Amino acid sequence: MAQPPERIRVLVVDDEAPARQRLTDLLKKDPQIGSVLEAANGQAAVEIIAREALDLVFLDIQMPGLDGLQVVETVGAAAMPLTVFVTAYDKHAISAFEVNALDYLLKPFSDERWGAALARAKTRHHELSLHEFGRRVLRMLATQARAGRYIDRLVVKGSGTTRFIRVAEIDWIEGAGVYVNLHVGGKELLYRSTLNELSRLLDPMRFIRIHRSSIVNIDSTVELQPISHGEFELVLKDGHRSRVSRTYRIELEKRLGQSL
Repeated sequence: MAQPPERIRVLVVDDEAPARQRLTDLLKKDPQIGSVLEAANGQAAVEIIAREALDLVFLDIQMPGLDGLQVVETVGAAAMPLTVFVTAYDKHAISAFEVNALDYLLKPFSDERWGAALARAKTRHHELSLHEFGRRVLRMLATQARAGRYIDRLVVKGSGTTRFIRVAEIDWIEGAGVYVNLHVGGKELLYRSTLNELSRLLDPMRFIRIHRSSIVNIDSTVELQPISHGEFELVLKDGHRSRVSRTYRIELEKRLGQSL
């Protein structure tokens, strides 16, 4: 069953009340937007950002006292929520992106330009939510593994659905940077984890690292074929061939209890 998207908490910062009102009215029309807070100056914005758990900030650049760029400098770019700058001066757009703004709106902006900025913000928020969800699951699983229990399920979340994958059904795992590709019964599922992180959670009696970029389920292998120079290929039930590098050959030999 598809889960409803998490509602987004927003702060609107502008020293002009009509400008704040317009942004607030537009935001409240979107069902994915949750609470909408307002700040009339930069100092108030800094205090609210420090106090509240915000997802998104629409931040005017040109304000008396602490301007939008100084708000980011005061809070710290790494601690800022997703930020869309709002400005009447196009020259500020370059400065906005120098401090890693998600987007900027040039006053007066059209409904189309507003829609594009909000859509981009919602997409990025969803990506960050998935990332954090994956990290929480991995931390939980790592705790279990340290307690001497290897994981038997993986939670794969994406496209509005959550799937529970039995680890025993995974044929092999391919590293892809900060993700891995889980190969399950001929299907490929993207999972947020590095290969090193995931390998520590898997039962080494079942899953063997055979290459810096791949792990195989020993129960899914049917044949071992020599290639050359001390390297082999494992042939899996689905026909896939995985190369055993010389670096990881010793791990496979330990698992098999004999030299190759």
